[in-house]
Amino acid sequence: MLTLNYRDSRPIYGQIKDGLRRMIVTGALEPDEKLPSVRSMAVDLAINPNTIQRAYAELEAEGFIYSVPGKGSFASRRMGTDPTRQAELVRRLRELVAELRYLGLKDSEIVSLMNEGVAQ
Repeated sequence: MLTLNYRDSRPIYGQIKDGLRRMIVTGALEPDEKLPSVRSMAVDLAINPNTIQRAYAELEAEGFIYSVPGKGSFASRRMGTDPTRQAELVRRLRELVAELRYLGLKDSEIVSLMNEGVAQ
């Protein structure tokens, strides 16, 4: 399900959060699909359950998952328009495009990569 990179500069909970968000956004986790329990994921990844709980709490605050007391956590259905989140993603996209240009990619190559992403 998820793999951790201990050489990554991001904290472990951030890696878990990003991995689960990616799985939800790409459809690897279907809407309303149950996520592993905090305890079972902590055992599988050999990390503290509090780390998993923090990732789940942040994903829930962002609307990517929801929890049902006594049942667990589940992937949310597609979120509606969130102007703040959209603005943040657009800002990050602009930064990525600027960095790709700096690294020598041509605009046509960047557009081609973006089209590949849209096609997925």
